[in-house]
Amino acid sequence: MNEVELKRIIWRSRRGLLELDLQLERFVNEVLPTLNAAELAVYEQILMLPDWDFLEYVNGKSVCPDPELAVMIARIAAANNNATGSAGTI
Repeated sequence: MNEVELKRIIWRSRRGLLELDLQLERFVNEVLPTLNAAELAVYEQILMLPDWDFLEYVNGKSVCPDPELAVMIARIAAANNNATGSAGTI
């Protein structure tokens, strides 16, 4: 992934809900740059979800009906749950 594409995806990762931004922060800074093309495609599909649905899935309050998206959502949640120390910003 080139730098321009990465910056575009990072910008799209900024959400309308502060709670969701906080959930995505560590994932975007630490995991996103390591994703392969297929994983990035799945992440971009997740970015098309409505904010409230996305937040419910990441918080584990609802189950994402798409198994492929559910795997990436679990990675996002795990990045946040495994966080230690302070994270940067998106």
